[in-house]
Parts: sequence; C-alpha cells; structure tokens
Amino acid sequence: MVPAIQAPAKLNRFLAVLGRRADGFHELELVTTVLEGVADLTDSLEGEPAPDLTLTISGPMGEGLVADESNLVIKAWRLLEAAAQRPLPAALRLVKRIPHGAGLGGGSSDAAAALRLGNRLFALGLQEDELLRMAGRLGSDVPLFLLGGTVLGLGRGERVFPLRPVPLEPLLLAHPGLHVSTPSVYRALQDVGYPFPEALASQPGGTAPPWRNDLTGAALWVCPPLAEVRDALRDTGGEPLLCGSGSCWAARYDTIQARDAAAGRIASERPGWGLWRV
Repeated sequence: MVPAIQAPAKLNRFLAVLGRRADGFHELELVTTVLEGVADLTDSLEGEPAPDLTLTISGPMGEGLVADESNLVIKAWRLLEAAAQRPLPAALRLVKRIPHGAGLGGGSSDAAAALRLGNRLFALGLQEDELLRMAGRLGSDVPLFLLGGTVLGLGRGERVFPLRPVPLEPLLLAHPGLHVSTPSVYRALQDVGYPFPEALASQPGGTAPPWRNDLTGAALWVCPPLAEVRDALRDTGGEPLLCGSGSCWAARYDTIQARDAAAGRIASERPGWGLWRV
C-alpha cells in the first residue's frame, strides 16, 4: 500500500518579472517557499491499481473541478504512462483543500504528487531528474513542488534550485473567494507596463529576499476587487503581498499575537473569506 501523497501550497515571497521572451513567455526570477506542514492548505492524493484510470475529487475546495484529461493530475499520469510505455490504470482520489485560482499552486502541487504517486505505485524506478523533466512539461510551478522547501526559480520558473530555508514571519493568508486567470494577468502586463526591476542577484548577499510581487499591478488591473483584500490586511497592521497572480494575499506581521488579532478581526468583518495562519 502506497501512503497518500501530500500536495502542499506554496508562497512566492519574491517574484520579479524581468521581461518578455521571444517565445511569448516571461522571464522570471522568484523565491518560493513550499508550505509543508500546513494541514488545511495541503491537498492529498492516493490511489491503487484498478481496471481503468479514474480520478475522483472531494474536499472543501473540490467543488466545480473537473476530473477529465484537462486536469493536471491526469496529464501527469499520462506522462508517466508514456515513460513506462504501458497503461497505468488506477483509481485516484484527490482531496482538495487549496483554493483554485488563488495563486497558491494547488493544481501544480497535485501534478507533482501524481508523478510521485504513480512512480511508487507501479515501481517505475524513475529518478528525480526524470521526474523534474516531466514536471517542467506540465507547468512552470510543478518542478518546485518536487524539490520542496525554499526554491529559486528561473526562466519561466521551471528551472529550479534548492536554497537554504528562509524563515517565515507570522503570516495570515486571506482568500476572498475570487478566481483570477493567470494568463490574463500576464497579458495585462502589456497594459500596465513592465516593471523591469533589479534581479535578486543584485541584492546584498546573505539577506532574505525582498517581499515583492511584480504581478500585483497587472492582477489589480484584471481584478480590481483584489484591492479590498490588500486594504483590509493593511488596516490590521499587516504588510500584504499578492500570492502569485492572485487572488489570495499573504500578510506578514511582527508578532504571532498581532497576526492572530488580525485574523480575528477580519474573520468577524468578512466571514466569507478563507483565512489561514502560517
């Protein structure tokens, strides 16, 4: 029996857009922390051999998600089948706790979990570098979930390198229930202008990466209601940062007590928002 594979969320604490490439993608430099150990922000994937490949989705964030060939779990499984050169029929069960379209990488994390699960379930013997190549074909965020911990991402984000852990401040994540399309945010960069910031490599050595996301302006252009979340977190004394392309925000606080007080205030004022303490 293969234990369920945990699929945690991620937080980009530094995301620099360095320009648009000839292939239409954007050159990025980012530092991501995989939020391992945060149970209510972790999906789980399990399965066993079966006559056919099936995927069932449940959990508090599973409503409305499709379990067909467009799902990243199934796409990852098809890559494993191509590598094995045979079908890998299994009954897969995905429990969703990470909100969809929130910038927390839930779908990418699920895909990485599928690669690990299939490799173990069918004893394929695929090495880490092979899984990383498959992950890069599935999407820019998928490889970082195979590494875990704190990761430097380059290119589209698919070139990943492990970093020493960056200690996280007391954080409050707030999700307003909105869905923001990542492609629409990148397209909007042309409307709001490219930031072209200094790269992370220019920062002083030995310091934590800045708390910055160069997609913020474009995301607010695409989805103006995101500003309400930012302002609510600021009003509680937090320093908000958009998660990926949105719609979740993370705010850091000086103390756990200040973070917890902010969580209580926002929960009472906006009961429909999802809140997570990290």
